[in-house]
Amino acid sequence: MKLSQLFHKMDVQIKGKKDLDILGVCAHSQQVAPGYLFFAKKGRKVDGAHFVDAAIAAGAVAVVTDLYNPFLTQVTQIVTQDLHGVEAEVARRFYQDPSQKLFLAGVTGTNGKTTTTYLIRHLLEESKAPCGLIGTIENILGSYHLPSLLTTPDVLTLNKYFYEMVRQGCRAAAVEVSSHALDQARVDKLEWDVAVFTNLSQEHLDYHKTMQEYARAKKKLFTYLVSSTRKSIEKCAVINSDDPLGRELLQELSCRRLSYGIDSASAHLVARDLRFSCEASRFTLAYQGQTVEVETALVGRFNVYNVLAACAVALVKGYSLQQIGEKLKMFKGVPGRLQKVASKAGVSVYVDFAHTPEALEQVCTTLKELTQGHLISVFGCGGDRDKEKRPKMATAAEKYCDRMIFTSDNPRGEDPHKILEEMLVGIKDPSKVIVEPDRRKAIIKALQMAKKKDVVVIAGKGHETIQIFKDKTLPFSDIEVALQG
Repeated sequence: MKLSQLFHKMDVQIKGKKDLDILGVCAHSQQVAPGYLFFAKKGRKVDGAHFVDAAIAAGAVAVVTDLYNPFLTQVTQIVTQDLHGVEAEVARRFYQDPSQKLFLAGVTGTNGKTTTTYLIRHLLEESKAPCGLIGTIENILGSYHLPSLLTTPDVLTLNKYFYEMVRQGCRAAAVEVSSHALDQARVDKLEWDVAVFTNLSQEHLDYHKTMQEYARAKKKLFTYLVSSTRKSIEKCAVINSDDPLGRELLQELSCRRLSYGIDSASAHLVARDLRFSCEASRFTLAYQGQTVEVETALVGRFNVYNVLAACAVALVKGYSLQQIGEKLKMFKGVPGRLQKVASKAGVSVYVDFAHTPEALEQVCTTLKELTQGHLISVFGCGGDRDKEKRPKMATAAEKYCDRMIFTSDNPRGEDPHKILEEMLVGIKDPSKVIVEPDRRKAIIKALQMAKKKDVVVIAGKGHETIQIFKDKTLPFSDIEVALQG
């Protein structure tokens, strides 16, 4: 695409040649190839202007910047004070507005985003019309499965992925939308059909500072939904009405709303008569005077909410309750989300991504109800993240666990021993806790401790296959260690 076409009628100043052929766009100098346009953006920690020389050396022919450099004569400079807005519009134009060609469902909230998007993908997937997925575990672009580096990629990568989905024949996509992505305008100028809110609890306060700011970031997805220009479908907000922020959103939004809940009798979709076992969850789904019996391999009350949210999205897309009920029976589950692991020791082991106080409490509540013996938990708290939740994680686990082993998660730049000390502050009965900084040893110790009717839950990392320390990153999988144990 010609540079002049890419920036046609945009509020920018173009310094240099305008008839350049732009062969690619990116915001990371290591991804630049000859003929590329490079966005030199300022981040919270890194200024993209420092990488302009590297981008040019790699072949960039144009640079988008907020400050003109008169000494930079070998490339065209596009100057704007709205780098994020220009980036989003360029992404849309360069990749031929791919979100306009997909039924786009975004899911935001503290917990449940990953499971909900996998459920949505499962429900919307058809033999000749696959459903794409963007999220924490992987990005699924038709037949391509790419490992994920961020829950929600930058806006250039998102549009690139959507473009590939369209090429692969996808007609829909389920997208995890993080609060960081919303705050950083990574999902700007996308054509959303459905926006889902799961819940809100304490998380990411190292970034957002207050719960009010965190909630404000989550609400932005619904601002994008309302501002979407798509006319082909009635845009819909799918909201958990059992959550306080969900009820607030239901009052504030003027677009079509579908609420779901277990406790809220007035919700549009209601789950009744909940029945749980170690293998499945069963309940009656009621909607507009109709009911269907639901059976899913996902275990626990919190997963019922995820199922309800996905069902609401499928209803918006036009599926019937009966179709939804039948498809849910075939859903296999999500890697690292309350995943049952067959350990060599014959002990019941579950691996879960729970890394917030609320998520850990939900997992422990569910497993405690299904445990005939003792419930043993293994978990830690990530370094360089919200420190306030560390004692709260311990408190949440102590309510339901008979024994706890505190260990390292991803300590990153922090001292693992210091993190463990901060976790111990939340414990009333220290005799229930074993502290073992080595995560592998901690998991093995839990498996050796467990008896036939006991249950072990390994929480915090779920699907992750690495452990991050200050000076190194090592291969590590909770699932593999549990299998070996």
